[in-house]
Amino acid sequence: MADSAATFPRDRRGEWVPEDLPKPSPAFSRPWQIKRALNVVFGFEGILGWQSLIYIGLTAISWLFLTPDMARMRTFGIGWIAELYLRNAALLLLIAGPLHLRLYVLKSQGDRYKFNARFPDGGNRKFLFGSQTWDNVFWCFVSGVTIWTAFEALSLWAYANGILPWVEFRTNPVYFLLMFPAIHLFRQAHFYWTHRLTHWKPYYRAAHYVHHKNVSPGPWSGFSMHPLEHLIYLSGFLLHWILPSHPIHVVYHLMHAGLTPANGHSGFHRVEVKEKPSVKSGDYFHYLHHRYFDCNYGTTQVPLDKWFGSFHDGSREAHEAMRGRHRRIKLGRKYVPDAGVPVSPDLR
Repeated sequence: MADSAATFPRDRRGEWVPEDLPKPSPAFSRPWQIKRALNVVFGFEGILGWQSLIYIGLTAISWLFLTPDMARMRTFGIGWIAELYLRNAALLLLIAGPLHLRLYVLKSQGDRYKFNARFPDGGNRKFLFGSQTWDNVFWCFVSGVTIWTAFEALSLWAYANGILPWVEFRTNPVYFLLMFPAIHLFRQAHFYWTHRLTHWKPYYRAAHYVHHKNVSPGPWSGFSMHPLEHLIYLSGFLLHWILPSHPIHVVYHLMHAGLTPANGHSGFHRVEVKEKPSVKSGDYFHYLHHRYFDCNYGTTQVPLDKWFGSFHDGSREAHEAMRGRHRRIKLGRKYVPDAGVPVSPDLR
């Protein structure tokens, strides 16, 4: 591997920008670009890509072998709820732990493909225990996994007692299977709107600031939130209280919400295998949100940011557009998307 400084040039703030900048999903643009549209569906992070299939597989294993029998769940009990908590905690450790170990403890690839050159360190008083990592781990397990488990236990109890409508694979196989990609898309839209809510100033000051302490995020940052934010972030599972579903859909929905942020917040564009950039990792689109705070509230798969004027792809033009939006907000003007804004010479 060539010298990192030569291969991955950084600006004076230590920022590195990948060549493949984020783009809105081609599924919502015309004319359709078939190759990009197929990538949205079958690419690694696609609706039916390897990452989604991995989480569906983990869900199937969890449902078949690591979920208490429905008969036990007809009555609330510490035993079976604790089993759910331990299973969810172990899954989070399985996903976030190896990423953190490889990228931040062993530093196996140095700062190659890292968006921000800085690594978390101790002695920072804004974090619990003076450590970004231990602060994140605390919020993940004490708040995140607890609320995730509570929502799951409540839903499974309701299914076990016939309170929620239940769909079986053998009677509705197409609907049953389509629910998985539908959950994936629903989560993108739900994340955008709830994320905008958490940036409402009173709410941000009360809760969302905990997540945004991670200006340079790592794998444990993704699910690190204040309990008030976990309640909103995970609330998408309520979809299954309205639409007929199978309990496995609730398990998948909450597992997807709890586990996918680890990879998305890894802080690295790619993870090297034998010094080759083999596996796509962190989400640069969302990293820009952590850097600038008021852009990229959602995802590129459901391009609500593009439609509502908060899209930032990391380019100089997008940065100038954001700065122009800030100026208009200060002047009290209504936001109008920029077009052809000149680039400031002090930006890369």
